[in-house]
Amino acid sequence: MTGRTAEPEVIWARPERAGRGPKPAYSRTDIVAVAVRVADADGIDAVSMRRIAAELGCGTMSLYNYVPRKEDLYELMVDAVSGEYEFPEEPSGDWRADMTAIAHQGRAIMYRHPWLARVMTTAYGFSPNALRFLEWCLGCLTPLDIPTGLKMQLIAMVNGTVMLTVANEQAMAERARGLPWSEEEEQAVRGAYLAGQVATGRYPHLAQLLAEAPAPVDTDEIFAMGIARLLDSFAPPVTGA
Repeated sequence: MTGRTAEPEVIWARPERAGRGPKPAYSRTDIVAVAVRVADADGIDAVSMRRIAAELGCGTMSLYNYVPRKEDLYELMVDAVSGEYEFPEEPSGDWRADMTAIAHQGRAIMYRHPWLARVMTTAYGFSPNALRFLEWCLGCLTPLDIPTGLKMQLIAMVNGTVMLTVANEQAMAERARGLPWSEEEEQAVRGAYLAGQVATGRYPHLAQLLAEAPAPVDTDEIFAMGIARLLDSFAPPVTGA
């Protein structure tokens, strides 16, 4: 049996800088700010200790005194942008409204930082700003009379809905940017094909749906509708008198 070569550690329990010597020229905050800026501009794959060191004007190896692993850097980056949530002093008392606001803030943060979904993991759920987020959400859900475990599921499902929605929207936008024609032109071609398929009579339910001609909704409306239905599914049933 081989011995273990490393032990797990939490970056938040690690001193800001390992080793002794003069006061460090940089802080974790400085390093993470550069990493986030690089990721925002050029994507998460552009983030490296070499790139960050070049931006800061220091030696690459010196950064490992502050951030020992790339996984630690990602965790620090996720926590940094999670600090962009803005919470009132107290929840409003309307848990649906509060959680809806949280969902919309999360979507906006992920659009400001498109790389976030690539590195997000539940392992980072105990960073300072993640704990701040969780505490706020649980406070918002105080009026909701369901077990605490279900409240945790609700929070997780809201986060998951935000992440999946943004990832899909970003993928669609990325694809559209790579096409040699406009989105309107493609939609027209696909619409004509769909109409032809429906006209064969093989899809009566779809034909009925299209015949009703539902009004088109934009992505913001779809997102808001999805969050509303998700929250409603956790509300205790209303019993009759």
